[in-house]
Amino acid sequence: MTALQPLIDSIVSDMRKMEDKGRVADYIPPLAQVSPDKFGLAVVLADGQVLTGGDAEEPFSIQSISKVFTLTLALGTAGDQLWRRVSKEPSGSPFNSIVQLENEQGVPRNPFINAGAIVVSDMILARHEPREAIGQVLRLVRDLAGDDTIAIDEHVARAELETGFRNQALANYTKAFGNLHNDVDRVLGVYSHCCSITMSCRQLALAGRYLMLGGRNPETGRQVLSAHRTRRINALMMTCGHYDNSGEFAFRVGLPGKSGVGGGILVVAPGVASIAVWAPGLNAQGNSLLGSLALERLAAGAGWSVFEGG
Repeated sequence: MTALQPLIDSIVSDMRKMEDKGRVADYIPPLAQVSPDKFGLAVVLADGQVLTGGDAEEPFSIQSISKVFTLTLALGTAGDQLWRRVSKEPSGSPFNSIVQLENEQGVPRNPFINAGAIVVSDMILARHEPREAIGQVLRLVRDLAGDDTIAIDEHVARAELETGFRNQALANYTKAFGNLHNDVDRVLGVYSHCCSITMSCRQLALAGRYLMLGGRNPETGRQVLSAHRTRRINALMMTCGHYDNSGEFAFRVGLPGKSGVGGGILVVAPGVASIAVWAPGLNAQGNSLLGSLALERLAAGAGWSVFEGG
């Protein structure tokens, strides 16, 4: 295996030299203010080593990466009944598309597109107040990362609620089919606040350790999720974690990953490493442009693709 720190340093240097850095998510005003020149990378190995490069300590809005954590929480409480309300198939459509909901009777294709994550938020809300449901997700993330300083950016959350007209449409359409049990505004409040969690690459990579360790949190030794359900989350990250760009990401990187329009990507090399990258500029599908390129370089250099071997 190539020495990891020199590989990380080389990737950071090369990514910062790239002229095309993509386009930041300007439809969410606070995200439009983030410099596309930012780039961070963090790798947490199974033995506990933490390797970083670039802006790995600077917090950013994790956005849809939070869907991994809300799914983890919902599976822990609802179990496999969750799959009666959310499917497990790639969408082949943009993350905020409403087209498939009508043909599929209000059952979202998977929990990582917006409609699916809104249903998962509804399940987390259940009989709780929104503040309690949001607190559960935040406590889970803090527990996984071993860091109580992780917080929600209320400015981002308010901006998402004020500009999230497509999410309102998705939620109302899903409710029309009877697949949303709580008030739409309450569900969207939970959804938007979870997307507005801010974390650094280091914190995010630490929080993802349970996904590489069969559901076990090495910080506490506690089994967060069964190994069986953890494998299922990793499978969904591989097939659905980058929306209509998931096949391309699997083809080039070969690892389960979940992106967010804040420019972050959480990636898992099962049994080996938890990886987080942040580069705010996005490609046409809403995934980090330089983050995807960097992960392709890292996976190839370290030999971490799940398709390696012979």
